[in-house]
Amino acid sequence: MPRNASGLLSGFLVTGLLLTSACSGPFHKDTEADKLTPPKLGACRVVTPADIDKASNTSDIVACTAPHTAQTFAIGTLPTSTGSAYDDNRHGKWIYPTCEKAFEKFIGVDESQALRVQLSWAWFRASAEGWKKGARWYRCDLVGGPSGATKFADLPATGRGLFSARPPEKWLTCAQGQAVLHSVKVACTEKHDWRAVTTIKLGGPEDSYPGDRLVEVRTRDFCSASVEAWMNYPPAFDFGYTYFHQAEWDAGNRRSVCWAKTSA
Repeated sequence: MPRNASGLLSGFLVTGLLLTSACSGPFHKDTEADKLTPPKLGACRVVTPADIDKASNTSDIVACTAPHTAQTFAIGTLPTSTGSAYDDNRHGKWIYPTCEKAFEKFIGVDESQALRVQLSWAWFRASAEGWKKGARWYRCDLVGGPSGATKFADLPATGRGLFSARPPEKWLTCAQGQAVLHSVKVACTEKHDWRAVTTIKLGGPEDSYPGDRLVEVRTRDFCSASVEAWMNYPPAFDFGYTYFHQAEWDAGNRRSVCWAKTSA
């Protein structure tokens, strides 16, 4: 039987769901974000965690062989169904499944593993100035860090197919701490006490949020059995779990994460 279990309420990457409006002053200079044409697919840039909180981004394109923390993996046009206002929340609600599916395909992971990597994505769109001109494009960027990271790591020359073969430990998620609840998430190449090993799907796209208590109970019970199987049914083991709230559910996340206690 498991000796210890702990739950964690944490955030989930929904960058851009809350849009901020950019203001243009009298000395405004046109940038890529102001143009009607979408950015270049596959382009690399240096972005920071502070950058991904903004609706648009003007970071210069750099060579993908040079240090960079972001790579554009999808571009497209926001449909008219998301509204005509620049700050309409429907833009973000529509973009989440669009970028998420493209992210998973680009790096070569499934929906479960996508929650257990030290990578995430952010989306950007035309500036308020560009929107006035009729620009409705968006870009989805792979970024070198998970949701909530305070610093991004440099990416490889391309993130395409990064997980198509053996998953690189550098980009897998582990944690340091006596319990998952108070742990610090790190790459699995660093010293760690926990490893994110499986996930549980708690509902379909059209399902209503079942409530915090039910989410926690279902997550706990599944993770207990799942981690035990992952560890090949040892006589005793520790496990942890990460579950999310209604805000993340509404953004599109339907999974919780299971953690195994390790000795690394």
